[in-house]
Amino acid sequence: MFDKLDGIVHKYEEITQQLIDPEVIADQEKFQRLAKTHADLEPITETYRNYRQVQQGLAEAEEIIQSDSDPEFRDLAEQERDELMQQAEKIIEELRVLLLPQDPNDRKNVIVEIRGGAGGDEAALFAAELFRMYSRYAEEQRWKIEIMDANPTELGGFKEVIFMVKGKGAYSRLKYESGVHRVQRVPTTESGGRIHTSTVTVAVLPEAEDVDVEINANDLRIDVYRSSGHGGQSVNTTDSAVRITHLPTGLVVTCQDEKSQLKNKEKALKILRARLLDMAIQEQQAELAADRRGQVGSGDRSERIRTYNFPQGRVTDHRIGMTIYQLENFLGGNIGEMIAALATADQAEKLKGLET
Repeated sequence: MFDKLDGIVHKYEEITQQLIDPEVIADQEKFQRLAKTHADLEPITETYRNYRQVQQGLAEAEEIIQSDSDPEFRDLAEQERDELMQQAEKIIEELRVLLLPQDPNDRKNVIVEIRGGAGGDEAALFAAELFRMYSRYAEEQRWKIEIMDANPTELGGFKEVIFMVKGKGAYSRLKYESGVHRVQRVPTTESGGRIHTSTVTVAVLPEAEDVDVEINANDLRIDVYRSSGHGGQSVNTTDSAVRITHLPTGLVVTCQDEKSQLKNKEKALKILRARLLDMAIQEQQAELAADRRGQVGSGDRSERIRTYNFPQGRVTDHRIGMTIYQLENFLGGNIGEMIAALATADQAEKLKGLET
């Protein structure tokens, strides 16, 4: 590990010198690329430098313990040594986490797709609640939300809602939300008082750039039609809604949220590109199925990940066995504690994988 850290520090120092080179500054593409690498290496470099300072302090304390004849002075040195040893152990754990392979998508914006599953109107209503939950969490993180497409119901729910979350690290936090979310409560649409179980699926896809996914225009069939509202009635007098079919995969994306056909087409292409990137990621992960079986962030769309139990006022994440007894607060967007616990568990699994 330390040889690798020495190499990282050397590379960091090299890039630091390059970033003040006038020729590099003049080449903005190269400068931006180096600046990003520099920023990625900085936390590891600074933490490792701190570790080396602690090690130097340990060596000095040990020298005093071995050579000084004053018992009181030796006691002080032994106390300092013990404290520095604890610091060194803590820093080593930090370095092990920092050296874990980074998900290249963690810095990206995300496209979130929420769909009502089993439960009809009740599932659609809960899909709308999850949309509000993520919107409030995004607002707290100072991220921006942009609705890409939505299929609302007459009762105020969503059969489907697709939206983009724009902000630094959005994917790194929201990627743990992919899967089946189960709700247990007495439906507002019924008066019988019986508890029903409904499900909503959530898919979190990293936004794909042109360089991530290349789409051949000849592989697309694009249809335009009039937007429709509740019950299928037309809500627009022009053919502004867009349906894009990716012929090689059979993926179909529709978008009618905007009044402009061009804007709907742009949004639909963004969704299609994200789905194609996600397909590629899923294929890669399937090849490493044995390695990711225990990982928290597996992204399995069919996995039941969480239950929201209204009678007991609790939300339970089944992957890490964590329960929070503040359901209304959680649905109000205060999901940071759960996400942090999921990220920590994911790191622990990855560290365990490195040890084996």
